Amino acid sequence: MKQRVHYRRVQRRTMTRRARDHLRAEVLDVAERITVARERLSMPELARRVGVSRQTLYSEFGDREGLAAALVLRATDRFLDRIEAALDGAADLHAAWVAAVHAALTEAEENPLIAALLTGEDAVPSAFGTGSGPIVAAASERAAGFLRRVRPDLADADVLLAAGTAARLVVSHLVLPGGPPDRVAADVATVVLRVLDGPATLSPGARR
Repeated sequence: MKQRVHYRRVQRRTMTRRARDHLRAEVLDVAERITVARERLSMPELARRVGVSRQTLYSEFGDREGLAAALVLRATDRFLDRIEAALDGAADLHAAWVAAVHAALTEAEENPLIAALLTGEDAVPSAFGTGSGPIVAAASERAAGFLRRVRPDLADADVLLAAGTAARLVVSHLVLPGGPPDRVAADVATVVLRVLDGPATLSPGARR
């Protein structure tokens, strides 16, 4: 009997958590659409479009700045996950960097919020005013982590230089396009390998 009661309580908590996660995702989806359309992002208007009370939004996000931070965090995580998946999906370093840079450029093209965050353009409300620094630094760290994993023989200074250079070159292309994405991706990959000045193959057993 006690086990049954406990199970029901756990089940209710799980359902509540799922409902909350679903609502949070819906709110962020609508907030992103408002932002990309360059409309003013206000809690009352967002609550109206989602169909919830303003108090529900304040309870979940705290305030407009908290909402903005949550939206930026979600967009950044998706961006970084896409880059990391591209890095892990290639058989050698050159192909890995080509894939990662191409993924970054594609994500920025498909997601105006990411493009604005990377370039620092005034395409998002002031509440999002973190600039490109945090997201570029996070992308560099993910890339550096990949290099440390697949090439543990590299000096950390070289790893950080290569990863940071790649990130800055991607942002530079977004600000001032230097050619089609395929060519830019290949050029950045070539620069990374020259910075590392090592073989373009992954170390044995480096895959996760």
